[in-house]
Amino acid sequence: MLLSLPEVERRRLLDGDWDVAEGAAFYEFDRSVHVVEPFEVPFSWPRIRAMDYGYSSPSCVLWGAVDWDGTIWVYRELYEKGHTGESMASLILALEHDDPVMTQNVLDGSCWSKHGTGPSIAETMIRNGARFVPADRNRMAGKIELHRRLDEDKPLSSKGGHGLRIFSTCTNLVRTLPTLPLSRTNSEDVDTKAEDHAYDALRYMCMTRQTGYATSSMFNSIKQQQSYEPSNEVFGY
Repeated sequence: MLLSLPEVERRRLLDGDWDVAEGAAFYEFDRSVHVVEPFEVPFSWPRIRAMDYGYSSPSCVLWGAVDWDGTIWVYRELYEKGHTGESMASLILALEHDDPVMTQNVLDGSCWSKHGTGPSIAETMIRNGARFVPADRNRMAGKIELHRRLDEDKPLSSKGGHGLRIFSTCTNLVRTLPTLPLSRTNSEDVDTKAEDHAYDALRYMCMTRQTGYATSSMFNSIKQQQSYEPSNEVFGY
């Protein structure tokens, strides 16, 4: 009888999964699978930074790493409001102090918008050292890509990579993603009036070309850079 219940009720009553909410956009999310305890991310995994900017509402910056199977491991979160472009750039660079070089950095395309002659938010952050390129703004494609990565029944590679894992320290992403509701007017999108800042940053990350396209040559190149030794010990080159 329990197996015959609708998806939400079945997961609640049979599986004991009360994270799933009625009308939730991402019913595939399973805390016991998609949320993991932090570990030291291998230096050779390509890194991605994705950001959704807000001032009165929270800005969300997510840092992810891509493993050999193409799985994204979201390992850091910044979720704060009230930051200007300058202060946000300074905070990002401080948090990345011990990270390898980010291979891709994506930011909400609206941050490049200009309504006058002054610098945009994106320009301000880039000028202060936090470099970005515009994120993919196709909301429908981004949502579908996230569904694809959350679906444990359809591995993304022959090696069994399931697509997405989130460190438990990314508390706001873990808190908001399973309860994010669908739009009442557009079933192909989430409710944009809900707390979707972490979701937007994650969507931007999932839509980067870096994810799912990591090759052995890319990893070898990174390893060679990591193990570089100067030929001249006096001049250091």
